[in-house]
Amino acid sequence: MTAARRVSRAELGDLRVAFRLSAFRFLLRRFPLSFRPLNLAYLITDLEVGGVPLHLFRLATALPRDRFRVRVISLAGEGPVGGMLREGGIPVSACRARSVADLAALWRLWRFLWADPPDILHSLMFHANTAARFVGPMAGVPISRILCEIQTAEVERGWHLILDGLTCRLCAWEIGNSPSVVEHLHRQAHIPRSRLACEWGAVEVAKYAEARPLVREALGLGSDRRVLIWTGRLDPVKGFEEMLAACVLVRERHRIKLVLVGEGPYRPVVERLIRQHGLSSDVLMLGRRTDVPQLLKTADVFLFCSRTEGLPNALLEAMAAGLPIVATDVPGCRDLIVHGRTGLLAAKGRPDEIAANLAVLLEDADLARRLGLEARRWVGLNADASRLALRWEDRYTGVMAGVSPRSLGGRPLGVSRPNEANELRG
Repeated sequence: MTAARRVSRAELGDLRVAFRLSAFRFLLRRFPLSFRPLNLAYLITDLEVGGVPLHLFRLATALPRDRFRVRVISLAGEGPVGGMLREGGIPVSACRARSVADLAALWRLWRFLWADPPDILHSLMFHANTAARFVGPMAGVPISRILCEIQTAEVERGWHLILDGLTCRLCAWEIGNSPSVVEHLHRQAHIPRSRLACEWGAVEVAKYAEARPLVREALGLGSDRRVLIWTGRLDPVKGFEEMLAACVLVRERHRIKLVLVGEGPYRPVVERLIRQHGLSSDVLMLGRRTDVPQLLKTADVFLFCSRTEGLPNALLEAMAAGLPIVATDVPGCRDLIVHGRTGLLAAKGRPDEIAANLAVLLEDADLARRLGLEARRWVGLNADASRLALRWEDRYTGVMAGVSPRSLGGRPLGVSRPNEANELRG
């Protein structure tokens, strides 16, 4: 009898959640003239070119304007992505923080929020999350309307995890962009599972799948070289030490050219490592580019040696382009890459394993093609940006309806991990 009552109560709770969500969606979508758009403010640490700012750009510009009034606040300056947002019709404000403890920047943030109180404050990246949790409530934003998103499994700055765990109750939900990130937040930051949710990243699949390759000679690559490519932000966690050491090993048997696309604070170190390894004629640093889809299509193999990740946009883009991939077996990468199915994985910090996997793909064209096709298939089914806005709209609807993150499920509808048995069938 007791068990029957428990089942009945659980089912009743699910019905209540479903009714509240459905009612709120109905009011938002069916009567746009009777209800003002939701005032949604995004807060991000910076708007430099990188995975998280570009994710924000895709999301902010995809939400329907009749239901959402979107603006973006950067703790630092506007940056290149701020300019992209403005061109897309999204207002951008900058707090101009010069350091982590810039109180003047926090005062500017308070003024931005106080002058135009958002219905929902959605923050991204650690410093923005911390600022949202403290400044948001002081500016009148209810804790129940603050969402904090994190897109990396932090391993190098333990104090981030400690502070994250201590302050997690100052927001409604903490959202990770992959199952590995969510699990890391639970185990390492000790955030209760009841406060965690997962929302996978996304990429414009057609943009990368249909891109046309560039002429290699125009890039100075030459037709006699196998081209390895990496894209992203030049940062210490990207594993350039292992990447370049692996290239030295591969060069003994194959004529290769490594193309690095992106900028970042680690560039002087990477340039020094290239010289130390004697790779100056084998590595091409292109800096920041706007033709990444075409560059990916021009390459033979995508190489990704990060020491930690969340759900790397660069990896999603390479998968969408149909490139065979060699990546490190770390959180985020292993959520997307199944060894021998959607790419090849090597142990973190092992240049010899990375080199061995590269050699396999360079020598086995059939395997390389099969891995690239399977990776593109999975991304097309599960991580296409065309569905990004709908998934987040459900999240925001849930916040306004007052439901818990777990009531909406641990990850977006229709997304399955590539290593689930029911996903990768011949």
